[in-house]
Amino acid sequence: MPHSHHSHSGQFCRHAKDQLEDVIQEAIRQGFEVFGLSEHAPRYRMEDLFPEESDLTPTDLSATYQSFLTLASSLRTKYALQISLLVSIETDYITPLDLSGLSTILLKHQEIDYVVGSVHHVNGISIDFDRPTCDRTNPNLLPTFSPSEEMLRPFLNRYFDAQFELIELHQPEVLGHIDLCLLWTPEISLKKMKGVREKLERNIRAVIAYGGLFEANAAAIRKGWGTSYPCRDILRLIKSLGGRICLSDDSHGVSYVGLNYLKMRDYLISEQIDEIWYLEPSSTSPSYSKEGSQQTGPHTASNDNTVEESQIVGKRGRVVARKVQGWAEHPFWKKLEAAQGECTS
Repeated sequence: MPHSHHSHSGQFCRHAKDQLEDVIQEAIRQGFEVFGLSEHAPRYRMEDLFPEESDLTPTDLSATYQSFLTLASSLRTKYALQISLLVSIETDYITPLDLSGLSTILLKHQEIDYVVGSVHHVNGISIDFDRPTCDRTNPNLLPTFSPSEEMLRPFLNRYFDAQFELIELHQPEVLGHIDLCLLWTPEISLKKMKGVREKLERNIRAVIAYGGLFEANAAAIRKGWGTSYPCRDILRLIKSLGGRICLSDDSHGVSYVGLNYLKMRDYLISEQIDEIWYLEPSSTSPSYSKEGSQQTGPHTASNDNTVEESQIVGKRGRVVARKVQGWAEHPFWKKLEAAQGECTS
C-alpha cells in the first residue's frame, strides 16, 4: 500500500544514511502517497547515547530534532502536490526522563502529527543494537546460548511493562514494532508464557481502546526474520482482538525505502489481513468520527475501487486513521515492483 509511517534519514540519525530530501524523493519515485517522517526523540543521559554519537551530548540530540522539525515542515510544503508527508517522532522509554521529555516536546511543537511509540531498551540497555548488547539485559544469557522461555521471562515482562507505561501516558498513534523484544529469539512463542502473554494482550487492548494503529514493520525481514513485525502469533492476536494494522518500512536511508514491502504484503495476505489503515492530519481530513462515535460514512478513493473510512486517533486528536479495503490489489504494488526493479537492473 502506498503508505509508510516510520522512517529515518542519515541527516538526523547517525545509524541511518542519506539526506532527508533524498529519502522523500525516493518515496515519491516508488509511488508512496503517504510517508511519515519519524526521527528519533532526543535521549537525555550521556550513557544513553550510541557509540556513533560519542562526540555528541543530549543537548546536541535535542538541537538535531529541532532542526529536523524545521526541515520536515518545509519539505512537507515543498512536496505537497506529490506526496502527503506527515511529521512524527519515534520515542523510546529508557528512564522516566524520556516520557517527561516527550511530553515537553509534544506541548511545544504542535507541528508533530503523531507519535511512533517504540521501546528499544530494557534495564537501560539497547535491545536492537546487536545480540551481545541485548544479552547484557540478563546476565544469565550468553550470545551463543539459546535461552529458554523461563530465562527470557523477566526480560519480556520488563519490556511489555515499559511499553504499557508509554501507551498509557502518551497514547502513541502508531505502536512501533510491538515485538522488537523477540528480535534475537524469533523462535520463542509467547502463546504459553502465562503472565507475559497477558501483558501483551493488555497492551494491545489499551492501544485499541484509543484507536491506535499497530505497524506491520518490514525492517524485521532485513534483520533475518521470515516475517515482518509483528510475528505470526502476535499478528493473529492483534487481529483477533480487533486491532488495526498500518504499514511501515522503518527505512534508514534511500536504499531502505519500501525495502521488503512486497514480502510483507505476501505475509499479510497469508495471514488474511483484509484491511489496512493509514493516518492523515485531522485538519485536512474531509470527514472523521470522534472517539466512540459512529463513523460519518465511507470515503471512496479517487484512484481505485477501495473504500476508506476514518476515525480520530488518541487524545491529541491530530490525526485520523483511514481504512482501506482491497489494499493488496492497489496499483501501488506494480509500480513499486517496477521502481525497485529499476534500482537492481
